Amino acid sequence: MDDELPAIGSLSPEWLDFFIVMGAIGLVLLGAFFWAILFRKNGKRQVRRRKRKHRSLNPTLADSGGLPPVREEKNPDAPTPPP
Repeated sequence: MDDELPAIGSLSPEWLDFFIVMGAIGLVLLGAFFWAILFRKNGKRQVRRRKRKHRSLNPTLADSGGLPPVREEKNPDAPTPPP
């Protein structure tokens, strides 16, 4: 019964380790490939965009009511702020 796999028994330990590592990497790649096939999204990408008709993100001055009234300076002797 010990002679069923003579080719594996005659390999050096370094080659056996190499084949074990390569087999593990192959199994992981094969699993990732099947996972990508089974769980991939449809070819069409559906982008949901909300249309907000009641408000715009950047209203114009006409939408917001125009500019505020001009301020009158009440204290002309106030020091000006530094630049």
